[in-house]
Amino acid sequence: MTLIKVPQILQEDQDDSPSRVVLIVSASTCSMLALMFATIAIYYHPTFGYLIKKETPPKPKPVDINLKAFSFQELRDATNGFRNELGRGGFGTVYFGVLVLEGEQVEVAVKKLENVEEKGEKEFVNEVQVIGTTHHKNLVRLLGFCNEQNHRLLVYEMMRNGTLSSFIFEEDKDKPSWEHRVKIVVEIARGLMYLHEECDPQIIHCDIKPQNVLLDSNYIAKIADFGMAKLLMKDRSRTSTNVRGTMGYLAPEWLKNAPITAKVDIYSFGVMLLEILFCRKHIELHQIEDGTEGGDDMILIDGVLYWAKEGKLRDIVSH
Repeated sequence: MTLIKVPQILQEDQDDSPSRVVLIVSASTCSMLALMFATIAIYYHPTFGYLIKKETPPKPKPVDINLKAFSFQELRDATNGFRNELGRGGFGTVYFGVLVLEGEQVEVAVKKLENVEEKGEKEFVNEVQVIGTTHHKNLVRLLGFCNEQNHRLLVYEMMRNGTLSSFIFEEDKDKPSWEHRVKIVVEIARGLMYLHEECDPQIIHCDIKPQNVLLDSNYIAKIADFGMAKLLMKDRSRTSTNVRGTMGYLAPEWLKNAPITAKVDIYSFGVMLLEILFCRKHIELHQIEDGTEGGDDMILIDGVLYWAKEGKLRDIVSH
């Protein structure tokens, strides 16, 4: 770089004059501008630009999901070595456990994902991201997770009265009252409305069924299991995805391979609504005398249409 010197334009013994001051200021200004333009040229020149380290933009902050990260050993101890099994699902097993949270012992349900290398990993990430940022009285609360080596576990609040499926279908139990069934229907509807109308982005559950609705100690219904959920961004009214859910609860859009909306959950909710009102499964497998399945199976939706035409709905509804 050429160093530009300010010329000595007047003798030292000369008195300061306006013209001298103007010349000195002008010369200094030109020198500063020359240096500035030279620096800019070097900075952007392809040969020299690499010599100057450009400032990198700050990394985006991770999403705050307010969840506790547990170690695998903590959850092993809490579940008595994973011996207290509560139930099994398509992606893993759920165990009863007790953890100390904020100084108090809290009963929890620990879901241990299996086959993580296949579908389990996707379900784990999906569930943490989706339900970790939601909070509603009719959604099962996710308290924490474990993401250690190849271990993937989810920690939920304990739901003492199990699944809605066992509550309304088990033959050795008294059927819930009509008022109680209506209350459960309203609670599930509130949970779905929160997912569809109040969450940003909108959440489509994609697997609404009685097995994915749990009842707490006060028999309040809460939607659970968000492993198949789909997020719908603000600028979209529908989305394309692979078929997900359970046969018998799938909306026609799934079978047509068409883009889906939140209405797929509403269809599933409608099938489940009939199950709750009639205390019958969406499909009942008839058995022959030796106990094996056979004969004509009864599909609840078809049955309701028939009973409605015959004017027998009031007689069929479980009182």
